[in-house]
Amino acid sequence: MFKYIVKRLALAILILLGVSLIIYVLIRCMPVSFIEGKIAEMNQGGATIPEETVENMKKLYGLEDDSFMGILKGYFNWLGKLVKFDFGTSFKYGAPVIDVIVDHMGVSFAVALIATVFEFMIAIPLGITAATHQYSVRDYIVTVAVMIGISLPSFFFGQVLKDFLANKLALFPPSGLVDATASNTGLALLGDYFMHMFIPILTVVILSIGGRMRMTRTNMLEVLNSDYIRTARAKGLKESVVINKHAFRNTLIPLVTSLAGLLPSLFSGAIITEQVFDLPGIGNVAFKAMMQADIPFIMGYNMFLALLSVMGVLLADLMYVIVDPRVKLTK
Repeated sequence: MFKYIVKRLALAILILLGVSLIIYVLIRCMPVSFIEGKIAEMNQGGATIPEETVENMKKLYGLEDDSFMGILKGYFNWLGKLVKFDFGTSFKYGAPVIDVIVDHMGVSFAVALIATVFEFMIAIPLGITAATHQYSVRDYIVTVAVMIGISLPSFFFGQVLKDFLANKLALFPPSGLVDATASNTGLALLGDYFMHMFIPILTVVILSIGGRMRMTRTNMLEVLNSDYIRTARAKGLKESVVINKHAFRNTLIPLVTSLAGLLPSLFSGAIITEQVFDLPGIGNVAFKAMMQADIPFIMGYNMFLALLSVMGVLLADLMYVIVDPRVKLTK
């Protein structure tokens, strides 16, 4: 296994190098830059910006040379800093990119982690019960409810919950993370967090259980039709033992594949949901940075997600050994 991990880590480095090059070239080829946005803001105020000032601004932000060699040089400079975990300084926030990510990552992580726990707790049992009662009323009800959840856009469904639970019933705050008018501490502050984050988490959970439930149902149906399941039933084992001990464990094998995307999803932030509820998460911060063409932040944020994605794939591969002893990581 050690040899396998070393090979995968070497491959991960090559992948990250390729991703970094693609990200840098695409960002540098954007039709609008941060400098142009700043100049447009100054021009709207009636100020005349000398060409020398524009060139100095481009030099300050490292955007003075748009030629092929200039972009290539800029890439290697950025890559050298990236190796040292220096993601650069955000144009918009005026702080190191890594500090901005760390400062706002906690909110997104809390929402995603809690939502993911409830997603697994709800979606997997629903998938199992739908598969074990195929074509029954229970199966149809679960499938239809899940399909409705999958079809609803997050910005629409989040706004509906916000309008109903917060604005009409006044059960929860409509937006933000804390009550700015109160100075809560300890358990009171924790309760304030809970009240503000309840609707966003509920939105993410309801909209995400559909895919997990359908995957569980499909995998469970495939496993239930296997020969060893029929053999277990023929031996007189209880149905609960057949389902929970024999069928469910093999159902976990395809589910592990989905864990590859779980790690980046925990830290990437729910951009649309955070926008709807005005949460100071990394998704909301990244969206505002992208709207203003904040090149260092966009590149640093995407490389951060690429690193998490590669780590997620590696962890998923290692999890296969746990859920399926037949898998040997030797290649």
